Amino acid sequence: MRPVHTALAVLVAAVWGFNFVVIQIGLGHFPPLLLSALRFLVAALPAVFFVGRPTVAWKWILGVGVALGIAKFGLLFTGMAAGMPAGLSSLVLQIQAVFTAVLAAAVLRERPGRVRLLGMAVALAGIAVAAAERGLSGPATGFTLVVAAAACWGVSNVLTRKAAPPDALNFMVWVCTVPVVPLLGLSLLLEGPERDLAALRSLDWSGVAVIGYVAWVSTVFGFGAWGYLLRRYPASAVAPFSLLVPVFGMSSAALVLGEPVPGLRWVAAVLLVGGVGLTSLAPAGGRPRGAALGGAPAGAVAGTAR
Repeated sequence: MRPVHTALAVLVAAVWGFNFVVIQIGLGHFPPLLLSALRFLVAALPAVFFVGRPTVAWKWILGVGVALGIAKFGLLFTGMAAGMPAGLSSLVLQIQAVFTAVLAAAVLRERPGRVRLLGMAVALAGIAVAAAERGLSGPATGFTLVVAAAACWGVSNVLTRKAAPPDALNFMVWVCTVPVVPLLGLSLLLEGPERDLAALRSLDWSGVAVIGYVAWVSTVFGFGAWGYLLRRYPASAVAPFSLLVPVFGMSSAALVLGEPVPGLRWVAAVLLVGGVGLTSLAPAGGRPRGAALGGAPAGAVAGTAR
């Protein structure tokens, strides 16, 4: 890759890693489901008027919108609101690569090779260490919700691989239109109209900045830049930079939020990032029948939405 494109890939990883800190700050302003709804609303508007018509069938947009927008981000934001630290969330969420590989084997009939199986085992060991560390420092509810979010992310990855969108930015912008109304409805039902109205009435510049970052910087810029890189270079050259996301997430959470990084978490990080690297970048043991995937490793395209 050209140095300028390498720098862009690192910048996107940094943007996505810091996004977890911004989400944590945003949860001090908004209930989690409302924050998630506002993220997708602002990401979709006005971008949806400039990206053109959808380039894939609506069934794929709706499917990914539900799995990624409603389930994954609803669970992630709720888990972080329940006490899951930002840096640890950025790390644990990477287990999505294992869920993606397992689902791809079941649904797309991709046979994982020995290296990918080894990577899955190492990543799961990292999750076990992270769970043990979290069990020593706080309740497990938030941790469980973030792992569930990673599983939903795996579902959306497989759906996106089936959709094979020719324009990643167009696809993501249209996906962002799907979760807005369901998330607003869930927020009114579960978080209550009084709490939502209180959050909106007390909106200040820091709250506006949070929404702007998670919507335009993390989603529109991040996904647009990542899609640009994937159009210029093989996925195997671009995907490894996503492994920097938890590095930036954990370090920025420590610097900005003062989040401690105990020794066990570093052990979990080494195991999880190493295992995810093997799982995501190792070639599958066999190609899926009836699916044109273009050789992209698990999570290289779909697994980039932060």
